[in-house]
Amino acid sequence: MIILGIDPGSLITGYGFIRGEGNRLLMMEAGTIRLKKQGDMAYRLLHLADFLDNKIAEVKPDVISIEKVFHGVNFNSTLALGYVRGVVLMTAARHQLTIAEYSPTQVKKTITGYGRAEKTQMQEMVRMLLNLREVPKPADVADALALAICHAHTGPIMTRYRET
Repeated sequence: MIILGIDPGSLITGYGFIRGEGNRLLMMEAGTIRLKKQGDMAYRLLHLADFLDNKIAEVKPDVISIEKVFHGVNFNSTLALGYVRGVVLMTAARHQLTIAEYSPTQVKKTITGYGRAEKTQMQEMVRMLLNLREVPKPADVADALALAICHAHTGPIMTRYRET
């Protein structure tokens, strides 16, 4: 199974593809999609959709794991984040991918065992779980990989639970 983890951001969106091989998880590719600060939001979102369309067509993941919406302090930032999530979800649906959504607390608990873990703890666990030499940078990439790992560890269990 190939999982695409997405950490949506209004300026920087992290992404990471992982693949399960037996009991091991391997990072295939990871990086960021940078959106311009200025300019028409519609064209910034189009850039994101085009990038995701190309990556999904190239790597062919089975599922996309994305962070659930949370309520931000700044209304405009929260709204922009909603636009980005909408583009990611629409692109996933266009490619007929299964969509899994996890809260930040769920991801932290799955990765570190503690739902309020510090960012550095998360990053180090991502490095260890994927057997990487260094912590993935920037933090958006580590977060995207953590979302993919979270689904790899909990997705199959949740699917079986819903079927019963």
